[in-house]
Amino acid sequence: MTQPTPARVRRCRDCDGFPVVAIDTGTRYPDGTRRTTAVTCRACEGAGARSIVPAAARSGR
Repeated sequence: MTQPTPARVRRCRDCDGFPVVAIDTGTRYPDGTRRTTAVTCRACEGAGARSIVPAAARSGR
């Protein structure tokens, strides 16, 4: 039986398609829930995919 071909997705190699994550700060709110902070991937700037524009063009060179 043949194997299905995976879809060609341009995922960011740094975040692997998970561009925004919630990090636990270690503190809790009075109701007992944890306080978190959202952090975006610096490589893809929260897009989750690689840009097709070369890096030299993005930097204005």
